Amino acid sequence: MSEACAASWSGALVPAMVRVSQTGAMSADDVVVLPMTAEDWPQVSVIYAAGIETGNATFESAPPSWVDFDRTRLPDHRFVAVHASGTVLGWVACARVSERPVYAGVVEHSVYVHPDAQGRGVGGLLLTELIASTEKGGVWTIQSSLFEENVISQRLHERHGFRVVGSRRRIGRSVAGPHAGRWRSTILIERRSQTAGVD
Repeated sequence: MSEACAASWSGALVPAMVRVSQTGAMSADDVVVLPMTAEDWPQVSVIYAAGIETGNATFESAPPSWVDFDRTRLPDHRFVAVHASGTVLGWVACARVSERPVYAGVVEHSVYVHPDAQGRGVGGLLLTELIASTEKGGVWTIQSSLFEENVISQRLHERHGFRVVGSRRRIGRSVAGPHAGRWRSTILIERRSQTAGVD
């Protein structure tokens, strides 16, 4: 699942100077996108947990351990958006959808933004970096599934060239968050590169 952490969350993490600003996207001086490392994991997992708490991010009930995350996400295509204060504002990562060679250029991604940093362009910065790195690495399709209710993430992805492939009705039952126990429907989205896999 992929999301832009739409709902509010009580665990304040982002510096007040970021939360108070309502002027739109942060400048390049405020935020830098860097490769994710093990040192980032404590903050990344907090943001992951915040997304789970909204009920509109993932079917997962808790963040994985760093060991499991590191094992399943492609190391060249996982990034964090870091504020000048050193605070992680969001993250993006992806995993292969199959070990079959024919799907070598297809990945499934997730993007999470801390609730206090939403609406400042952080999600866009992360997706832009992911698209650039995956295309450079020969990935031709990035895909994900979004909950129908996650309109913010749908709009974010549409702005970055993703299209809706289809929907899956009552595909799974939530086990955590405000929708626990409910059957949920998802939307499958994808972005097909115009530069990778075009030979």
